[in-house]
Amino acid sequence: MANRICYQAFSRCLKFPNFIANDVRSNFSSLLKARYLSTTQRWFDTSMRAQSAMNVFDRSAKLAQRDRASRAANFTDYDYVREEIADRIADRSFDIKRFFPLAIDLGCGRGFIGKHLDKEIIGTLVQCDHSKESVKIAQARAASFEVPTISVIADEEFIPFPDKSVDLVFSSLSLHWVNDLPGTFAQVFACLKNDGAFIGAMFGGDTLYELRCSLQLAEIERRGGLAPHISPFADVRDVGNLLTHAGYTLATIDIDDIVVNYPSMFELLEDLKGMGESNAAWSRPNILHRDTMLAAASVYKAMYGNDDGSIPATFRIISWIAWKPDQSQPQPAKRGSGTVSMKELSHLDSRNK
Repeated sequence: MANRICYQAFSRCLKFPNFIANDVRSNFSSLLKARYLSTTQRWFDTSMRAQSAMNVFDRSAKLAQRDRASRAANFTDYDYVREEIADRIADRSFDIKRFFPLAIDLGCGRGFIGKHLDKEIIGTLVQCDHSKESVKIAQARAASFEVPTISVIADEEFIPFPDKSVDLVFSSLSLHWVNDLPGTFAQVFACLKNDGAFIGAMFGGDTLYELRCSLQLAEIERRGGLAPHISPFADVRDVGNLLTHAGYTLATIDIDDIVVNYPSMFELLEDLKGMGESNAAWSRPNILHRDTMLAAASVYKAMYGNDDGSIPATFRIISWIAWKPDQSQPQPAKRGSGTVSMKELSHLDSRNK
């Protein structure tokens, strides 16, 4: 029974679009199915955990937003933040003096990371995303990549890769919409080989705090209450704790603020929609009244406006690199193996003379 449930989940999550060549589809499916039996228990555990996970985001609404954004004729106009972060993530892989035979771009969107990689670092790249329209664009872009690339449809909450089969996992600005972030981190950990790396970035913390505060103040003034128009984001401490809890080691976490200036709040809202980053929390209100929007735009400009009349919008990026443990990695010395007391550190120079 467990095998049947897991296989059905596997089939739903791994869907090849029609535009992917049959031979590529067959080869990749064979790779996963050959290793599938080793992952059956993990799939069953993931399904059970998903039932008890927090359900903050409407994944169906988010999928519709991403598909709609990718179908827009001018979708490239809204890729500036993703392009910047993808470049930074790819650059981190070049700091690792090592070859990775198989890498995964988890939540690839429209294929932002692949074009920055080269075959001296990555052997094969697998792009996967929940949005069929995004995967279609990512696959078209992959034709110009230096690295051989396969693109598949897969949900970030149900990763369809076998245990210990992947050398490197990328994730760029996708996991902030995942309900079960601890579960996703655990699934990435399971599919990584020993000494495999997980390099990612997500929106977090005070992202869009100017817009959040402006809408809250305007709604209190106009409606006598407030609703969550900006979705919640994870804090850097939460990400660090989740990585540690999942079993990763040698984790390094950074925070960067990217500030983008817009003519007004309305251009910011339009760009968020074009990015596919509109609010998708279950608690989101169905409507934002016109008078509230006008009031929020005035509050935004009064509280945060620049001297030239534009307004800033802050995107806080939490980025990380973490490793699956292996005996080849640097290990801490055994407790009590030190030969010099901390009290004597200031006298080491005199002792060595």
